[in-house]
Amino acid sequence: MEVVEQAPYRFVIPRHGRMRVPGVVYATRTLLPDLAADRSLEQVVNVAALPGIVEASYAMPDIHWGYGFPIGGVAATDIAADGVISPGGVGFDICCGVRLLAADLDRAGLAPRLGAVMDALAAAIPRGAGPGGVWRLGGRAELEKVLAGGARYAVEQGHGTGRDLARCEDEGAVADAEPARVSQRAVDRGLRQVGSGLGQPFP
Repeated sequence: MEVVEQAPYRFVIPRHGRMRVPGVVYATRTLLPDLAADRSLEQVVNVAALPGIVEASYAMPDIHWGYGFPIGGVAATDIAADGVISPGGVGFDICCGVRLLAADLDRAGLAPRLGAVMDALAAAIPRGAGPGGVWRLGGRAELEKVLAGGARYAVEQGHGTGRDLARCEDEGAVADAEPARVSQRAVDRGLRQVGSGLGQPFP
């Protein structure tokens, strides 16, 4: 596979084979995946072959091997050009509750309502850094229950339904989770973010 340094921090994989668009990787030379050890650039090429893909198959500096798309991969498709909708581009391994909703509305029909739709989504979906989670925890002990029980514990506490669990990998919990290994600093950061897009504490 040819990878061309087009500019500082921008590498291009020229179109070849079934690729409909080039691949573009934003990274330093140090961060660029090793072709011999990491097949994520092959995944950039595979995404570039998707029906209806526009512009390029992009990869961000955190690129690494995923389940179909590389982690850190970005692509847009044009439905009018037989483009596909791929929730797999978000990833399957983080139990983030991604759902695909189809609407009987095309771009022209959405355009006059887009601002209102985005405002409503912004008001309804907690996200971003800092406080903003929809679930106020009582302290480390309860956070450890969240970490050990995952989505099952959330459903027990009224934050979801059994139907939600059926749509989560391993019903939204990791069998061998070790909450005690999470640092106090991560706990302090995560307590007020459960139920937001950043509600997972990191050590």
